[in-house]
Amino acid sequence: MKKYTPFFLFIIGILLVVFGIVTEENETVFEKATRICLECIGIG
Repeated sequence: MKKYTPFFLFIIGILLVVFGIVTEENETVFEKATRICLECIGIG
């Protein structure tokens, strides 16, 4: 079982990324990241 653990984790990671893209969470994350970066440099 130990030899298959990285494969299962990789598959779960890919599924979570696809789920996030399908539910359009990537746009939310990008907006928040942009806002935080602008606040760090004092513009936002």
